Amino acid sequence: MSQSRNPIIVALDVPHLESALALLEQLAPVVGAFKVGKELFVAAGPDIVRRIRDTGAAVFLDLKFHDIPNTVAKAVEAAMRLDVQMLTIHTSGGLAMMQAAQKSAEEAALRTGKTQPLVLGVTVLTSFNTNDLAEVGVSHDVGEQVERLASLAAKAGLGGLVCSPLEITRLRQILPAHVQLVTPGIRPADSKADDQKRTLTPKEAMTAGASWLVIGRPICAAPNPRAAAEAILASL
Repeated sequence: MSQSRNPIIVALDVPHLESALALLEQLAPVVGAFKVGKELFVAAGPDIVRRIRDTGAAVFLDLKFHDIPNTVAKAVEAAMRLDVQMLTIHTSGGLAMMQAAQKSAEEAALRTGKTQPLVLGVTVLTSFNTNDLAEVGVSHDVGEQVERLASLAAKAGLGGLVCSPLEITRLRQILPAHVQLVTPGIRPADSKADDQKRTLTPKEAMTAGASWLVIGRPICAAPNPRAAAEAILASL
């Protein structure tokens, strides 16, 4: 998936199909893509992806696949049949799993004639800090662990990574230039951090080298979501 002129991906972190469709109608003209995560996908099923694609909008399927290589490869193939433009896998699944996911995306694209989706590696979740990593047995700090997993993802041939805004600058120094960086943890200056521990404003993230900005509550929970999205775009 090539980067559009509009780098905003709206996270449709809502519990119902109806809520998602209402946001889709308001926001499709003013954002770059829509992210479908676990809550909405479990509630609405694959139909929500089809409904978004029917409008012509791009879909970022954020289910963070993490399993044995063959299972992840099959999941990626299924996502291809839904015609998603981006999808996520956990880099902690290891090199073989990431290679299987990337190969599956490439082969499915050849078979179907569809554009290959951007397979994004998720390194360290933005809700984690170094203390959280230590609790699950990782002795590195957040930055070191992100770099280790990001380098592994690049070795596997992935085209992009999901990363905290605070890791962008360092990752740009160690990764191939073509790797796209998709950044959650984006909060406008007048917005609460909520459960994100490593945040930047949209402009700060783009200046640091982000390719895409994933923004949820600051847009979706705003009194006027379209106005909120337009304000963020203008701030860039």
